Amino acid sequence: MNTDPELLKKLIQKGSLLPKEEMLEVERKKGSLHIGIPKETSFQERRVALVPETVSLLVAHGHEVKVESNAGVGANFSDNDYSEAGAQICKSRKEIYECNIVFKVTPPSDEEVELMPGNQTFISALQISIQPKQVLTKLIKKKITAIAWDYIQDEEGVFSLVRTVGEIAGNTSILIAGELISSFSSGKGMMLGGIAGVQPTEVVIIGAGTVGEFATRAALGLGASVKVFDNRLSKLRRLQNDIGQRVYTSIIQPKVLAKAIRRADIVIGALRSSVGKTPCVVTELMIQEMKSGSVIVDVSIDQGGCFETSRVTNHDDPTFVKHGVTHYCVPNIASRVSRTASFAISNIFSPLLLEMGERGGVEDLIRSHSGFRNGVYIYKGLLTNEVLGKVFNLKYKDINLILPGI
Repeated sequence: MNTDPELLKKLIQKGSLLPKEEMLEVERKKGSLHIGIPKETSFQERRVALVPETVSLLVAHGHEVKVESNAGVGANFSDNDYSEAGAQICKSRKEIYECNIVFKVTPPSDEEVELMPGNQTFISALQISIQPKQVLTKLIKKKITAIAWDYIQDEEGVFSLVRTVGEIAGNTSILIAGELISSFSSGKGMMLGGIAGVQPTEVVIIGAGTVGEFATRAALGLGASVKVFDNRLSKLRRLQNDIGQRVYTSIIQPKVLAKAIRRADIVIGALRSSVGKTPCVVTELMIQEMKSGSVIVDVSIDQGGCFETSRVTNHDDPTFVKHGVTHYCVPNIASRVSRTASFAISNIFSPLLLEMGERGGVEDLIRSHSGFRNGVYIYKGLLTNEVLGKVFNLKYKDINLILPGI
């Protein structure tokens, strides 16, 4: 064999000039999602995670969707609606919970986790205040990737679903108040709003967050006179700017608040607390001084309520009267308008699920979408939520620190 260095050099140079096969970028393989939508079993929960229109969109993109029979009945969607959209209707709950992705509205129960074989993705709300430790430990043991939709952020850093639920609660609270104050059997006989020559309804809204903002919009739209109170000036300023018109605003000062409530026909409690219970800012004495037949809607009741006289009610028996004032204290207002709320959830999740499929699955979406990653509280059996770790004394790791190992 000729091993002359000069000859080898010439052969290599000649070979480098020969035509070569073009190297094209290999397209990422799309993933076919296998999604299960169970029927909600929580008390008076009527929403459904995905509406038929979203199911049709997912199926058209090659994904498989299984829906438990009667899952959409509470939001007035029939099994036939889902079947025509391309979903597979399942009588067995076990079959739903064996899907790679299980998507529901309320947090998982102990029985639901038992039905899951493991190594799956579970998407639902995360209610830290009522989250049982045993459910959490079972999710960890089964190496579930659990994602809280109320912690997912959009491109602008907004908690999309939390804001949407707040918008629904704000609008609906005013509609409920209007219904109660004009009730033929027990109302004050007033129309919420105002007409020419008649003094408008006096509405006091406590809290200038999303719920307070949309309650203010709804009340102003009906012609009511509105006063908004909050404990942060920045929120009051933002509310005025967002609404685009001047509205009475005030920092929560007991004497000023008491005077406004004494004159009010309707009071909406919309204060929120980032940690723990909502501050109780309206005393029983203030309620006693309200006009007979007035209405209170305590949207903050799921965090304890901001009225001293509040107590939890439900959709079957939503009101009670104390000191001549009608109280409405149902925690889950969104279930009252379950169809609208279900569409809202679906509208936010349909692009996320489609992107998940385009990227080949949940893992790639977690890696690439920081807002979606923010909702992960368990990743493949590793707890990644600091609050849950401290509350239940469990080991946890920051999701961003384990991402390189995915």
